[in-house]
Amino acid sequence: MSDGLTQTVIAMDLVPFRFGPDATSELPFELERLGARRVLLVADRALRPHGLVERVERLIADTGAEVVTFDQVHIEPTDRSLREAIAFAQRIQPDAYVSLGGGSTIDTAKAMNLFTTYPADLFDYINKPVGRGMPVPGPLKPHIALPTTAGTGSETTAVIALELVDRRLKTGISHRFIRPTMAIVDPLNTVTCPPMVTAFAGLDVLCHAIESYTAKPYHVRPRPASPAERPAYIGANPIADLWSAQAIRWGAQYLRRAFFAPLDLEARTFMAMASLTAGIGFGNAGVHVPHAMSYPIAGMVREYFPPDYEVDEPLIPHGLAVIVGAPAALRWTAAAWPERHAEVAAMLGIDTHGIPLREAAEAVADGLLQLMRDLGLPSGLEALGFSERDIPALVEGTLAQQRILVNSPRPVDERALRAIFQQAMRYW
Repeated sequence: MSDGLTQTVIAMDLVPFRFGPDATSELPFELERLGARRVLLVADRALRPHGLVERVERLIADTGAEVVTFDQVHIEPTDRSLREAIAFAQRIQPDAYVSLGGGSTIDTAKAMNLFTTYPADLFDYINKPVGRGMPVPGPLKPHIALPTTAGTGSETTAVIALELVDRRLKTGISHRFIRPTMAIVDPLNTVTCPPMVTAFAGLDVLCHAIESYTAKPYHVRPRPASPAERPAYIGANPIADLWSAQAIRWGAQYLRRAFFAPLDLEARTFMAMASLTAGIGFGNAGVHVPHAMSYPIAGMVREYFPPDYEVDEPLIPHGLAVIVGAPAALRWTAAAWPERHAEVAAMLGIDTHGIPLREAAEAVADGLLQLMRDLGLPSGLEALGFSERDIPALVEGTLAQQRILVNSPRPVDERALRAIFQQAMRYW
């Protein structure tokens, strides 16, 4: 920090994007513009039966570029899966990357690009205090991301999420150079997304937007010593608010429709747009307590197998890990900034007229709980296999996510987290 002052500058790095039905067809033009000649396609193998992988392979080949496909992406990347993917990329040495899939696929491609361009130990770039948090030395190779879920917003963000298997802890790598070069967001690529994948991804959209809108404001955070040390997440600000607020409205209006009617193209289109705009908002302002809680929740999974996921090991998908703690966390943060939380409640479609401010602020939690019930989600952490005996470890894992917790509008400590996890054990 320099001279004890707070931030006065809003810094926003936007990923250029192409959005709309059949936007995928513009991939060859963008690759040719970037001069790509040896392309590594990182794809979710579950998309092969739908013809999406083959289509993108053809589009890349149509440019005259060589294309090599990696489709061994691990759902929710781990340190082990990323090391294997990075080793593959280092053998291929591509001059450009294309990712086709959800957040796991896009994050895997980000990691392959980072560690192939600037080789290092995995922990060198992992955020402190878990890793050494070294800055990325410079720009990466071109990376065009084509998301096939409406959820993570990874196509716009500067973050790689991963699980450390032996430590049963989820963590991340964040730096502005990690952002993809371009996002091509085609709602038609999401229509094959199964219902529960749609639900978990869509709830992640809402949490991204809600957390960024209610994050600690940028102007009360310490000013970095230099622009180079500015964090990827700077706190809530008027520019990020525009993106986040609209994402909340669209998510509240269209998620149920996309879940119950998978071929509703209007709903799919607006959910894809919500994911993109939420990604821009939270990719700048950041997230806070619910996402910090999600890391140990996902990392400590024992026996839960999510519906609609083709996995052979227990898994708590990221969106589920976030939403299961969000009602309790947001009820707790509402005290610090009730005005902003009440605005979110109204964006969710809750009639807050004539309601006392604090009650309106806490209605955010009630709105999310109703959405969880409507979509058939588990009723809390107990339904995922946790008990009160797990709370100390969950708290410890959450406190390790300091790059996220500094964004909380209310100071977070061990006692507060214990109470939040206790409330999240069972909602109904």
